[in-house]
Amino acid sequence: MEEHLIDDGKYRYIEKGEGTPMIILHGLMGGLSNFQGVSEYFPSMGYKVLIPELPIYDMPLLKTTVKNFATFLEGFIEHKGLKDVILLGNSLGGHIGLLHTKMYPEMVKALVITGSSGLYESAMGDGYPKRGDYEFIKKKAEDVFYDPKVATKEIVDEVFATVNDRMKLVKTLAIAKSAIRHNMSKDLPHMNTPTCIIWGENDTVTPPNVATEFHELLPDSDLYWIEKCGHAPMMEHPNEFNRILEAWLKKRNF
Repeated sequence: MEEHLIDDGKYRYIEKGEGTPMIILHGLMGGLSNFQGVSEYFPSMGYKVLIPELPIYDMPLLKTTVKNFATFLEGFIEHKGLKDVILLGNSLGGHIGLLHTKMYPEMVKALVITGSSGLYESAMGDGYPKRGDYEFIKKKAEDVFYDPKVATKEIVDEVFATVNDRMKLVKTLAIAKSAIRHNMSKDLPHMNTPTCIIWGENDTVTPPNVATEFHELLPDSDLYWIEKCGHAPMMEHPNEFNRILEAWLKKRNF
């Protein structure tokens, strides 16, 4: 998907289709290609799909926080002249989407979260990543999915390179700490934005009870499960993910 990247001043993003804007927010270790299934499906359904590259490793260390990513997202929305957006985020991306929606509720028409952090403290992975140990990283990457084969060599290599880059590792840990500080359990009951929660039944990173808690705390949410699925449903079961999301958007008239 790299060749589709638009370089637009301080923003780099993929844009496909015309219609209702759907902004996809990737996770901490997740590339833009994780959402290929979504970005190929929804443009033909009347949605303008945008995937901005989040400046996860580009912010100064002290500014590497969930809140600053939410502010960055608002800048991107204003830069593109969008309104009434649908935000779709996985893992850290879901957390950024939630915080942005809390900060700028008038900008967001609907929110979709999957495997999102924001409630569960070890959502960013437990333990200090072991640098240099490829097999450990491979096992960690495989644990993200129900089917370990989804963790291709390309994915494992990318994660391995990240944790072996000292500055990236320091920033990864800074984001993890920021995500823990930004627990949203007290905010969620006041957030009335319609929210679609799609979760893997076998998610070990953000376990199923996290999805149930999001559903209980958010006033206007619907919760859907995907069987035999880990932390990244849009990667493991893209067709099922798209089917659930499309049905929800139709049901809600979005």
